[in-house]
Amino acid sequence: MANLKYLEDHIIEFKDLPKEAVVKQDILRDGLDFSLDSLKIAKGYKPKDYFIFSFDLVPIKDMKKEENLNAPEEIKISGGIFDLKKTVISVRLNPKSPYKVDLLEGRLIISLNDEYLADVEYHPVPVFYHKKLSNGKKISEIAPVLEWGYLVYLTVYRMCQYFNKEEQCQFCDLNKNYKQQRESGRDYTGVKSLDEILEALELIAEEDTISKAITLTGGSIITGLQNKTEVEFYAPYAKAIHDRFGDRWLIKAVVQAYEKSECQILKDSGVSIYHPNFEVWDKDLWPQICPGKTRWIGREEWMKRIVDSAEIFGPENVIPNFVGGVEMNKNYGYTDVDQAIASTKEGLEFFMSKKIMPRFTSWCPEPYAKLGPQEAPKLEYFMKLLRVFRETFHKHDLPNPKGYGPTGPGNAVFSVSAFMDVL
Repeated sequence: MANLKYLEDHIIEFKDLPKEAVVKQDILRDGLDFSLDSLKIAKGYKPKDYFIFSFDLVPIKDMKKEENLNAPEEIKISGGIFDLKKTVISVRLNPKSPYKVDLLEGRLIISLNDEYLADVEYHPVPVFYHKKLSNGKKISEIAPVLEWGYLVYLTVYRMCQYFNKEEQCQFCDLNKNYKQQRESGRDYTGVKSLDEILEALELIAEEDTISKAITLTGGSIITGLQNKTEVEFYAPYAKAIHDRFGDRWLIKAVVQAYEKSECQILKDSGVSIYHPNFEVWDKDLWPQICPGKTRWIGREEWMKRIVDSAEIFGPENVIPNFVGGVEMNKNYGYTDVDQAIASTKEGLEFFMSKKIMPRFTSWCPEPYAKLGPQEAPKLEYFMKLLRVFRETFHKHDLPNPKGYGPTGPGNAVFSVSAFMDVL
């Protein structure tokens, strides 16, 4: 069971990494519990918008305090017994977590097994969140922000067609989360129209000065949507945004691995950063974890397309994501931390040696994903992953990733892993 001594031991063992990264990764592992008082306070701050996946360790039906409606999107912790610099962390709800946000003498704090750890801030409601679209939809439903306001997140298609034949990535709960959000009564638009997106961005642009990037994404399109292929569906959104707003936002696209001609279409539409997510490196685990990607494109072809895309976007603008920890899933993954790290290191070396800039998010074992609810990998794993990531990054003299905000402890705003905190 985690306690302050356990955190301190890891901070000492991994003293070459920021202590903020140690705490951040462990909170992402275990999720957060919120007291009723802290949830009442949270009503005046930016709530969880469920911008794509659930990123929760329990389903909504098990949230007895209606945390899904009241918990903040992110917290920022600082000070405390480890004198932490301000650290932004995504909220993954877990009523059984040893990490609890509560009120102490009128101020928000986080404790670990009832021992005070640090002070807490919630993200203020963005100035434009009070606005609604002409069709009555909340702006937060169409164009939510995260990363402490840095990023506007546009999930324009909230389903994935890999689910149609139960071939979805095994860590993903996209379609299942869509269903539970609708069943909970939340307005949750399946396909966001281009008019909705543009109207929402117009309203944001009138008042906001904080957001700097847009993520354009959604589920994979295999058999067509609105009589369009995947690139034909997503590229017009990027083009319309870029035509209307120019360089107001850096546009990132999280989509599948495209052939070079499709990458050129995406680039010409105004996309600057291309994310053809690779998910997991191991050649034996890849088909088990990504069965749809395996059948429709294949691992070797996916890799080839990532490498080829660097000719279109520039290698530093190609940022495939790894789901950090999923290779250690208890269903059929690695059982040895060092073996798992060695595997992922091989993938980092493959891409970084070509000046391509992979990143990672911390795996959240969501209950409605195929892998099911389970304990996350040890904190040791995440610290060794951060270490090898940073070592390989510096070995190949890569530039800081674009579209993720500032780097370093006390500055980073990327909230679903500490990879930006350690650079």
